[in-house]
Amino acid sequence: MMYNVLEARNSLSKLIADVESGAEVTIARRGVPVAKIVPIDYVPGRAGNAFARWLEEHPLTPERARPVEEIEAIIAENRAAGA
Repeated sequence: MMYNVLEARNSLSKLIADVESGAEVTIARRGVPVAKIVPIDYVPGRAGNAFARWLEEHPLTPERARPVEEIEAIIAENRAAGA
């Protein structure tokens, strides 16, 4: 998600809640990204969504398992549809 500085200032609580749920938030000045807010336990290449991370730590049985990338894609689609 990307917010400009004014939006970020006015919506800081929402941004923090988004980050707590696993999202990465980018803050831009005049359309140019200048900062990124990520979960404190952020690891590059690891699932960005809290639920997907939980699934990595608590794997499902092979017949129920889905790749993390597929889960993240579904979540992204649902977020985009609700935006």
